Amino acid sequence: MDLEAYFQRIGYKNSRSKLDLETLTEILQRQIQTIPFENLNIHCGESMELGLEVIFDQIVRKNRGGWCLQANYLFNWALTTMGFETTMLGGYVYNTPAQRYSTGMIHLLVQVTLNAKNYIVDASFGRSHQIWEPLELISGKDQPQVPSIFRLTEENGIWYLDQIRREQYIPNEEFINSDLLENSKYRKIYSFTLEPRTIEDFESVNTFLQTSPASVFTSKSFCSLQTLEGVYCLVGTTLTYRKFNYKDNIDLVEFKALKEEEIEEVLKTIFGISLEKKLVPRHGDRFFTI
Repeated sequence: MDLEAYFQRIGYKNSRSKLDLETLTEILQRQIQTIPFENLNIHCGESMELGLEVIFDQIVRKNRGGWCLQANYLFNWALTTMGFETTMLGGYVYNTPAQRYSTGMIHLLVQVTLNAKNYIVDASFGRSHQIWEPLELISGKDQPQVPSIFRLTEENGIWYLDQIRREQYIPNEEFINSDLLENSKYRKIYSFTLEPRTIEDFESVNTFLQTSPASVFTSKSFCSLQTLEGVYCLVGTTLTYRKFNYKDNIDLVEFKALKEEEIEEVLKTIFGISLEKKLVPRHGDRFFTI
């Protein structure tokens, strides 16, 4: 694997040796703006692999995306190869309908230590819940970013990531009640501990998430990519674009219902993805907001 190829993939052209917060922030932003958060392999009859070589080939050489277990694993590899002090962590994602965190550790995230300060850097949660900057590991501090205000809170050794969201304006009236819309101003995202993890800790859940009928990832095909001002999301055959804070502390959310024959071109032009096998788009009934 070649670090320079990764840098070329994300369009990073600055220092390779400057290990500071500015560099970390730029690499995070470059990755989330070029590498989609997506699970399309599942809906093309292929698997989501965890081997680093396979992930590198998929994301870097084939210009694809991946889900957190893949994209954050690659992100951690790149940061570590550069010389950053990193720790992989495991998260429990909040299930809004059930009003509880997942019982299984289903999210991979990364901690980076810089000048005795710890930061959470997560390059693959996607949608409007994606952080755009490293979050300093301080309990109870509001950390405003372009997508929203994020807040980390620690209780008895468990950390919680929450989000304070803006109001949203949906000009497409037929989509005002869409199940894809996040309607809560205060959104719980996930919990985690600071216990170091390895990729082997995620092998069983990686299999579960792509095979179980109870998984949102088998229920829905999705792809999301951050832009300079917002985020695109494709769920099934529904394409959305959210422009953050387009006016008066309000997000603009635009919907477009695609014909199945339009999806291939949308994936190429908006997400930079060319699939090798036919995608069967799916919009199941599992909870998933954009």
